[in-house]
Formats: sequence, structure tokens, C-alpha cells
Amino acid sequence: MTNKLSTKNGAVALALGTVIALIVLKVIVAFLTDSISITAQAADSALDLFSIGVIFLAVRAASKPEDEDHPFGHGKMEGIAAIIQGLLIIAAAYFITHSAIMRIIDKTIMDPSWSGIGVMLTSVVSSILLSRHLKKVANSTDSTAIEALANNINADIFSTSGVLAGLLIVRLTGLQILDPVIALVMVVLILKAGFQVIRRSFHELTDYRLPKEEQAILLKIMDEHKNSFAGFHEVRSRRAGSQRFVDLHLVMPRYASVEEAHEMCDHLENDIKEKLANASVVIHVEPCADEECQQCLVISCEMNPGK
Repeated sequence: MTNKLSTKNGAVALALGTVIALIVLKVIVAFLTDSISITAQAADSALDLFSIGVIFLAVRAASKPEDEDHPFGHGKMEGIAAIIQGLLIIAAAYFITHSAIMRIIDKTIMDPSWSGIGVMLTSVVSSILLSRHLKKVANSTDSTAIEALANNINADIFSTSGVLAGLLIVRLTGLQILDPVIALVMVVLILKAGFQVIRRSFHELTDYRLPKEEQAILLKIMDEHKNSFAGFHEVRSRRAGSQRFVDLHLVMPRYASVEEAHEMCDHLENDIKEKLANASVVIHVEPCADEECQQCLVISCEMNPGK
């Protein structure tokens, strides 16, 4: 069971069950207490339910192998789903803002019952556990969509915690204004999470280079083999879902045979794939120029009588 929940589909199924249970609880308590904060939370969870459906479809589509029409796979489907996630987060922030402002204007009275406090506490604990699990799955599977879902649930933690604090304070002090005010404060955190998700997704969809940490790994690999080739240039990288794409130009000594150049390329490809998960590597081989000999680090060049 644990192994299944650690897969992309298993993580989505777990999120689906958790969110449905929380929606039912929040709707019931929102009806009983007339709390705008809990109502906003129920609406936010409803958006989560829709976004989980989008993630489920995206994960299935992204896992399809390459085909004639999609020779680079379907990984960008996760990026599209992540953008939808970000937009839904922003939509939830708008709904909360509008509802809170109307509550301040109308001066509606809410009932800060212990049932509402209990539901919010349950929601916070459930969201923390779910978010941590989704983050773990996202890291192990390199899934942009699952990471976006984890950030969405993480935003719920902040907003729900604010609602919980507001209910407790209203319960203890009777200051009704704190319910919508705290909801507005939580909007800032929700918007921040939404824009972060969208930014990451746009990077992926526009073939943004790999993160600096992964670029450093790539350059380190090339540096470790610098005595085996004459040089390299035009290193390019991008990411689509969990798939990484790397291509570069490799300069080999002009006396090297086709077999030697091929073996060097295979060695580099295997090394890159070992240290960068799900990497697809393309290497273009070029012969060195005579004027490069002074800078060449290939030890065997000195022993080659043709140079």
C-alpha cells in the first residue's frame, strides 16, 4: 500500500480522498456556524478537488511514451496542469477576498463554535501530512504537477491556520471583525504560492534551462573527463515534466577514429544519465582545429605522431 501511495497516481488518489472528506466536513460546519472563513475554506477545497482531477489527467497523459506525433514525449502536460493549479489558487484568493470584504461591509455575525474549530484543526493536520507526502513524491518522481499540487495544499495550511486562529480569537474575545480580517491576511500567502507555481510552469513550457544546481552537475561531469576530449561548447538543457533534455557539441582530436568518438559519447551519456535522472542526451561530435593544440588537454595527443 505504501509503495502505491508513493507513485504519482497513488499520491493523486490519496489527495483526492483527503480533499473530499475535508469538503464534506467544511460544508457542514460552514452551514452551522455561518463563518465566512470556513465557507471560503470549503470553496478553496472544492477548487482543490477540481485541480486534482486535472492533475490526474495530466499525470496519465505525461506518462505516455513517445510516439510519432510526440517524439519528445508528453512531459509538458504536467506543466500545463501546474499552470491550471496556479490559476485556481489565484481564483481561490479572489473568492476569499470578495467574501471577506462583503462580510466586513454587512457586519454579519458568525458563530465560532467548537465544531468549526475542530474541523479547522483536523484540516490543518491533514493538509500538513498530505503536503509533506506530495512533496516527497514530487521529489522522487520529478513531477512538476505533483509539486504544484503540494504547493496548493501547502497554501491551504496557511489559510486554514489563519481561519483556526481567527475562530479561536473570536471565541475568546467576541471580536467578529477578526474573522474576515484574518482571511484577508491569508490571501497574501495564497497569492504568493499561486504565482510561484505559475512561474515554475512557464519556465518548463518555454524550455527554460535546467536549474543552476543541475547545470553545475552537468559541467562537473564534463570537467571530470576533460583529458579525454579537446573541448565542448553549445551546452543546452531543458525540462518537460520529469524528463530532462541535454545536448552539446563535443570536440574530439582529429586523429580519433569514429569508434573512439562513439565510445566517448556513450561514456558521457551514461555518466550524465546516472547523475541527472530521466535525462535524454544528444552529443554532436566535431574534430579539433590545429590552432587549438596549445590549449588541448588530451594527453594522448602528445604521443600521436600525426600531430
